[in-house]
Amino acid sequence: MPVFQAWFTDAGIRFRIRALKALLRNERRELIEIRRHLRPGDIACDIGANKGSFVYWLSSWVRDGRVIVFEPQPDFARNLASICRIMGLANVTVEAKAVHSHSGEMNLYVPKQHRPGASLRPETATTDDVTVITVPVIALDEYFGTTDRIALLKIDVEGAELAVFKGAERILRSHAPLLVFECENRHLAPGRVEDVFGFLDGFGYEGSFVCRGSLLPIAQFDAAVHQRQDGEWFWKRKGYCNNFVFRKRA
Repeated sequence: MPVFQAWFTDAGIRFRIRALKALLRNERRELIEIRRHLRPGDIACDIGANKGSFVYWLSSWVRDGRVIVFEPQPDFARNLASICRIMGLANVTVEAKAVHSHSGEMNLYVPKQHRPGASLRPETATTDDVTVITVPVIALDEYFGTTDRIALLKIDVEGAELAVFKGAERILRSHAPLLVFECENRHLAPGRVEDVFGFLDGFGYEGSFVCRGSLLPIAQFDAAVHQRQDGEWFWKRKGYCNNFVFRKRA
């Protein structure tokens, strides 16, 4: 199918609407920071891509570079690969894998009523109504060669953030990619978001968090305030902050 025709299929329209919602509303600040950082020829990773709301922009901004998309849910990965192919996003590679601290296989816990909440950590399940599937997992340091210069790690892995970073220590040390990731105490218990911040600090990173559309220094982040866990669906409350941007110190 010609690319211009693919844009007007139902799948193509949904893909573009998700991308526009991300850019103009849902992930506006994160995408602004990513756009400022990426250059043509870069390698960008979308880890936990789900339905791919970032993929179109990453593909456009790196141009003749590469976008590696990791999505462990097989049908989501298959659909993403298909839409990227018919939309002519030739620089996008979709891997039906999860990212972790090591390579192999792990169980993925998929809530039947909230599939974006799929996690490698059974502790994150908010309901017993889950499907468990075995998925391949990969460490980024094993996936990429030493000469692959990674410019961006965008991460949404429902509590496995620290494991992703531990599997990418060489990349963090050698290439200093921009890190844009979700991180929440509710997914990390008994750990805390500060554990992730401290790990990245050891690699020379400094952080910010997204709060009501603004980017604030991580020193102002207080989980008791910004991730207060009271009331039903507390993570949907205005002022709840779970998106972070970390970059190497100058």
